[in-house]
Amino acid sequence: MAENGDGTGRSGSYDAKDLTVLEGLEHVRKRPGMYIGSTGSSGLHHLVWEVVDNSVDEAMAGYCTCIEVILLADGACKVADDGRGIPVDRHPQHKNKSGVEIALTMLNAGGKFGGSGYKVSGGLHGVGVSVVNALSARLVVEVDRGGDRHRIEFAKGGKPQGPLEVVGRSPRNRTGTAVTFWPDAGVFEEVEFRAQTVVERLQMIAFLNKGLEIRFRDERPGHIQEVTYRYAGGIVDFVKHLNASKEPLFKKVASFAGSATDGQNQEVEVALQWNAGFHEGIYSFANGIATVEGGMHEEGFKKALTNVVNKYAKAKNLIKEKDGNLTGEDIREGLTAIIAVRLQDPQFEGQTKSKLGNVSIRTLVEKATYEKLNEWLEEHPTEARQVLNKSVQAARARSAAQQARALIRRKSALEGAGMPGKLTDCSTRKPEEAELFIVEGDSAGGSAIRAREPRNQAILPIRGKILNVERARLDKMLKNTEIQSLIGAIGAGVGEEFDVDKIRYHKVILLADADVDGSHIRTLLLTFFFRQMKDLVEKGHVYVAQPPLYSTLVGKEKVYLKDDVAKARFLAEHPNHKAEFGRLKGLGEMDFGELGETTMSAAHRTLLQVTVEQAAIADDIFSILMGDDVPLRKQFIVTNAKDVRFLDI
Repeated sequence: MAENGDGTGRSGSYDAKDLTVLEGLEHVRKRPGMYIGSTGSSGLHHLVWEVVDNSVDEAMAGYCTCIEVILLADGACKVADDGRGIPVDRHPQHKNKSGVEIALTMLNAGGKFGGSGYKVSGGLHGVGVSVVNALSARLVVEVDRGGDRHRIEFAKGGKPQGPLEVVGRSPRNRTGTAVTFWPDAGVFEEVEFRAQTVVERLQMIAFLNKGLEIRFRDERPGHIQEVTYRYAGGIVDFVKHLNASKEPLFKKVASFAGSATDGQNQEVEVALQWNAGFHEGIYSFANGIATVEGGMHEEGFKKALTNVVNKYAKAKNLIKEKDGNLTGEDIREGLTAIIAVRLQDPQFEGQTKSKLGNVSIRTLVEKATYEKLNEWLEEHPTEARQVLNKSVQAARARSAAQQARALIRRKSALEGAGMPGKLTDCSTRKPEEAELFIVEGDSAGGSAIRAREPRNQAILPIRGKILNVERARLDKMLKNTEIQSLIGAIGAGVGEEFDVDKIRYHKVILLADADVDGSHIRTLLLTFFFRQMKDLVEKGHVYVAQPPLYSTLVGKEKVYLKDDVAKARFLAEHPNHKAEFGRLKGLGEMDFGELGETTMSAAHRTLLQVTVEQAAIADDIFSILMGDDVPLRKQFIVTNAKDVRFLDI
């Protein structure tokens, strides 16, 4: 922890005057989804990210070396850092309020909106710790500055329970901020944090902030665990981690950095390594924020990568002039790369505000990549030749895949409307209304066809387990009958050609038994969608149907219960319930009436939307589960079996 007694952590000015107020805190509790996305699990954990991001901003500014996140036994989350501490003096425009009160009670008030508190910040992309306060039943802030410990408590949605007070001296004259909050059960559907979700995010933050120590501790009964992350190699260690479940082409990780020299306060770091797999894994970040839709920094990197590899290949006579250039897709096969930029005024675009739009950063990344990667290839001729050999093989496979696509198109044209023979389509031609159920087995498919709503529900039965696409190139994949059926039914292409705007169904629902085989089939399908139709997953079009395990009678009404947790909750709410619980059979043994009522009817079913909050983490999980490293897969399953939920993939 910091030992500075002047309350600044370093010499940089950071006082209440550096906090710029945009507007007051309004309507957060009435419309929480506008600020945190949802009141489900993702929204709950968003509260943690908001508080942690403030501490990370202190680290990026050079004032914080350690962040501690604790899940307390009473359901609270505590985030503590050794930064400068939130300002405790009075704000010049709001003299009756301290900097702490302003930061916690006024929306978008902080040191990142024009003040001199931060040159580079990731928190500007978020909604602010004031929203955490508004959506908490209780929140306590402790600030160490100037040798004193200050404390203030808020409750009932952000109302101060008294003024900011000095409650003692800071231990060893430390500086920093600690925020402890209890999520409001009246706002959120659930208030229990998931340790694995928090740990995965914290590990990624540690990778992106070289040398920053992040400690996690779970003090809840039955959840005791403790882990510390600190990576001296930063994003180089990140690439090594992502490729640990794959087979790297070579041991070396290429890395380089660059910065703008025109006073724009822009920096870029890149680390990359090829593996023997067939999937591209490029992950970009701006000020620590995952830019899942890419942006200018990715564009600059990809353009320079394609140009420099082709230039090197022709200069060394590794490809002939008459053969033409390798495509970017060929070169990026099996590539794992991290692109991390920092800039003073990030401009985010896209539907999820996760696409970087600053044109100037494209120039910086392109220039740095072209110069530094060219030097790396010249200095590592053996590795460069391995990259070129793999790219040439990818080009040949791409050509074979194009022929396979052409055959599929010709076959579809001869069959008529281009739909696979097994598909029982719906009558609506409005994709936003249409649902496609992918059903395991012909018998379950027959029941689903009788149970469906013909107007908007289509059924595609699949036979057994589809090809594991993690271990196959696209050309081999396209020869698989079941995969051909999936591509034809969804109707938006596959791989690089996939266009999510052309999908025929806005809900693609996986319907399989809740046993080991059913779980395997779901995982194979999810792997296919994530690898070859990634936008289908990222745009929220993939769902998992959840057939209930139990049924019982309440009076004359039959009630269905999803699982053992739902059964226990039902018994707690109905302590005098005497009727027996029937355990429902597999899909193939359900009659169509039961299947329709429990699993397909929009009024009664339970669907789990598959989302990808962190693409790099999802990539790692799919590689572990579906790759060739058996010991690593076994370790993952043993460690995470009780916590695996599709929603968090």
